[in-house]
Amino acid sequence: MAKYASSSRWLLQSLIFTILWTVRAQLPGTWELLVPNAGVASMHTAVTRFNTVVLLDRTNIGPSRKMLPKGHCRIDSNDVVLKKDCFAHSVVLDLQTNQIRPLMILTDTWCSSGQFLPDGTLVQTGGDLDGFKKIRKFEPCEPGEFCDWVELKDVELANGRWYATNQILPDGTVIIVGGRGTNTVEYYPPRKNKKGAIELKFLADVEDNQMDNLYPYVHLLPNGHLFIFANNKAVMYDHEGNRVIRDYPALSGGPRNYPSAGSSVMLALEGDFSTAVIVICGGAQYGAFIERSTDTPAHGSCGRIVATDPKPGWEMEDMPYGRIMGDMVMLPTGDTLIINGAQAGTQGFEMASNPCLYPVLYRPDQPVGLRFMTLNPGTVPRMYHSTANLLPDGRVLIAGSNPHYFYKFGAEFPTELRLETFSPEYLSPDRANVRPVIEGIPETVRYGEAFDVFVSVSLPVVGIIEVNFGNAPFATHSFSQGQRLVKINVTPSVPDGGRYRIKCTAPPNGAVAPPGYYMVFAVNQGVPSVARWVHLVA
Repeated sequence: MAKYASSSRWLLQSLIFTILWTVRAQLPGTWELLVPNAGVASMHTAVTRFNTVVLLDRTNIGPSRKMLPKGHCRIDSNDVVLKKDCFAHSVVLDLQTNQIRPLMILTDTWCSSGQFLPDGTLVQTGGDLDGFKKIRKFEPCEPGEFCDWVELKDVELANGRWYATNQILPDGTVIIVGGRGTNTVEYYPPRKNKKGAIELKFLADVEDNQMDNLYPYVHLLPNGHLFIFANNKAVMYDHEGNRVIRDYPALSGGPRNYPSAGSSVMLALEGDFSTAVIVICGGAQYGAFIERSTDTPAHGSCGRIVATDPKPGWEMEDMPYGRIMGDMVMLPTGDTLIINGAQAGTQGFEMASNPCLYPVLYRPDQPVGLRFMTLNPGTVPRMYHSTANLLPDGRVLIAGSNPHYFYKFGAEFPTELRLETFSPEYLSPDRANVRPVIEGIPETVRYGEAFDVFVSVSLPVVGIIEVNFGNAPFATHSFSQGQRLVKINVTPSVPDGGRYRIKCTAPPNGAVAPPGYYMVFAVNQGVPSVARWVHLVA
């Protein structure tokens, strides 16, 4: 009897295993291990116009797994771990070869913020300790050339900023919003008529005893104003006049920002570009952070609001999974990938459990109840301090996860140095024959300019080929700062010497698409091309 029972259990376990693997194999999307050891756990990640990726951790974390070049050590007598630090805490990844090159960062970048300037330079602000008021720049270069971090000496932040958010503005300057104990905004470069920090009382009003106003969600609306969300409330902010011009209804479901963060996106701008829709998903229950509760279930609700509507209200729906610390990535198609995070706990060191391995696709054009699609799960937990970034070939780079104060590899959820990519279903082999290839596109376009894009496609084109501008955001702490997708106006493609010609009109102004470098995708029947980088200028 015991032998029979043991055999039955084995058969049942085998059946369950087979069913799970069959279901997994049938879910859309594929995973790939890109780099087994990046050397650093990326807390902040950004893709450059040279098809390289900057990965950035904090400096006072002790030894990483990547050495700086010989003779390039960081000397810091105040560092409690390493007075002489010869380890890299930032690296650059070459997407062509998957090779990693160390970069040298001098001051602490822990929980800092960033944004690309119009010329393609990554400006990076704040952090902790000696990085609190620092401004840094990384001017990216071709993979075979040398470029590194530069810490500015002639200018610093007016207020020290830790857990702030950056957003590029229509004129190409960057607004820096909030931070721990810093309920102000300021600008880089500093504005001549508004030097120093400017109070934003809204941030103080929504602060609670968990500090749920950190890393506020900031979106530039097409009317030129800012949608700023913190805790469970939002305002429309006129940054030119320094005034709140609208209070939005509160979003139900508890706090949504750090340390209780879900994530947020502004959906693709299209048509006449006058309508902006904001989506906020997930988050921790209030009290989980204070109580250090690792098993309190995360929220699964999402709120969606037309921020430009005269009488806006939140439309609520539920994800398939509760999720804290998820990343929302705008795909070239206009859909949103929700990936990474945990199903219980809160943000903070060793304060979450039950990793959410299943990505979810949010399809905004579907009706409520049909917008979410569960995708093929990963196998690597991506918890606190993980990131997700869209790549020019349409894949999504997954990096980081370090829920520990230092690097710790023997834990249940270890420090993660592996880089992975997730390929959405549009990159599946059975769609390769409708995937367009951009054969010709200008390197630079001006606002409102008419220009042509030439593409080739294996099968005859039916329907409209979209041309979509996606920028490169700065991803950290479950929010991609400055993330934006603009579906520009096009005419139907026409055959042109073995190719197709698409007549396009560039975005009309900097409120719709701030100046800078964009990944421009041609999208045919929901399948994006490999992007070409285009410089959008005034």
